[in-house]
Amino acid sequence: LLATVTVVVASSGDRSSDFQNCLSRCVVGRCHTPTALSLDLRLTRWTCTDDCKYTCMHTLTDNAVRHGKPIQQYYGKWPFWRFLGMQEPASVAFSLWNMWSHLQGVRQISRKMPVTHPMRSYCLTWAYVSINAWIWSAVFHTRDLPRTEKLDYFSAALAIMYALYFTVIRMLHMYPRATDGSSQKATANPCSTMYIAWSTLCITAYIAHVTYLSILPRFDYAYNMAFNLALGVAHNLLWVLYSLPRPVSFLRRFPYAPKKYRPAYAYKAGLFVALTTAATALELFDFPPVGRILDAHALWHLSTAPIAKFWYDFLIEDASDEAWR
Repeated sequence: LLATVTVVVASSGDRSSDFQNCLSRCVVGRCHTPTALSLDLRLTRWTCTDDCKYTCMHTLTDNAVRHGKPIQQYYGKWPFWRFLGMQEPASVAFSLWNMWSHLQGVRQISRKMPVTHPMRSYCLTWAYVSINAWIWSAVFHTRDLPRTEKLDYFSAALAIMYALYFTVIRMLHMYPRATDGSSQKATANPCSTMYIAWSTLCITAYIAHVTYLSILPRFDYAYNMAFNLALGVAHNLLWVLYSLPRPVSFLRRFPYAPKKYRPAYAYKAGLFVALTTAATALELFDFPPVGRILDAHALWHLSTAPIAKFWYDFLIEDASDEAWR
């Protein structure tokens, strides 16, 4: 990764004199008198100044393309053609597709996972938390405002945190378990102390995370990324351990099965980690949006939707294993 690092200026476009001069002329000429914006722009909370920024951004981008110069970023973003007031319509569409995939996951769990299964409520909560994250992702990509940005980032952090929380409960069997080997008669959790401690730790960490980012005068993007990355790596490592072959695994994958029991579908957890990592890696290969519509970030959102379907299939298969009983 270090070998690929280059020096970049993320918002060179909006700091250029050409952009600032264009913006000043536009604001003076259009925004000092009442200006009627179209209904879609008003509904998505565009102002006259925002519209001037958009116009100048694309004017300068047109000039850059015409003269073979590199396309610049403006306010930390590539220039995208808006649609119905949406700043990044491709990312909005793919975020909504991800939301739909998780809605289908809720239906799948509700239909196919027994009500008595100890992990059912955790799986459903995981799905609802993910739905919430993708809703706010769509809102944020519709309009990048301070409030929508925080709602997107905080919802994403909650989804990643809950994924790790869910995974630790699954791996360490902290859920209610039966004493007679029957999932139909689950009793109080024998790991209740661990469960309470783990739940308290996750809740405290998330509240501290949100509080820290909310009280700062400037959003700490580096810390936010490090926090999410640490949670995501820990989550992925646990599922890699789950998928390991029997000779090298030290996990008891099920409470009532032999320690070295490994279901035939266990490899799918490792495959999920590989697919998710590959999808996330798209963020490393950032490039100006093709046709000012499709960029690496949008492709990342596009690739995660089918992975979500694959993951729910795995959860249903895992819940159906006879070793639970």
